[in-house]
Amino acid sequence: MSSSKPTPFDEQQVAEYERRRYRGLDQRLVHWRETRILSQWLKDLAGKSDFPGLCLDAPCGYGRFSQLILAHGFKLVSADLSLSMVKRARKRGFNGHFPIGIVINLLSDFPFADHSFDLVLALRFFHHLHSPEERQHVLAEIGRVTGRWAIVSFYRKQSLHELQRKLRRRLRPSATRISMLPLATFSREAALAGFRLKKISALWPGFHAQHFALLEKME
Repeated sequence: MSSSKPTPFDEQQVAEYERRRYRGLDQRLVHWRETRILSQWLKDLAGKSDFPGLCLDAPCGYGRFSQLILAHGFKLVSADLSLSMVKRARKRGFNGHFPIGIVINLLSDFPFADHSFDLVLALRFFHHLHSPEERQHVLAEIGRVTGRWAIVSFYRKQSLHELQRKLRRRLRPSATRISMLPLATFSREAALAGFRLKKISALWPGFHAQHFALLEKME
């Protein structure tokens, strides 16, 4: 595994991130599209069960999707490296039941028993993982703790988006690095973790590299 050392946000950083992150028009469009995809997939998955499933949202961030997950009948466990993020996600996810939050490092072993969840969400995380070992570990842990389903977003290798990011870095230098993967690489790594790729959806086909992947555990 890589020696990546993520740094958790404090309360002030969480508040500032939530205020600024999706303020611009382009990011509001990204949020709208992500919500649209996730809402449809959650609706489809909820219809496959006769009972509300238990969903792990990790990393949950400030709980951007908490209310959406709960609205589709899932019970929610919010998990993040940052305690302040977890606290905020719990507040945003409150809808009459006591929301569960836990601090975990996704690059370590998950503190859950096998098959603890009906669904695991890992959104906007994999493009921050820059080694196959990191991705494989996280996928294996997701596969261990989910009973069947996972929704993972990743950045699919795409020349137009790569060029856009290079131009943006020249105009506005940033320390953030984005990992883009060929679809074949992501599919192979998911299969090694015991998943089959059931569905994939591009955020903005041809323009944005982010893709949502619906993964189902193989028998």
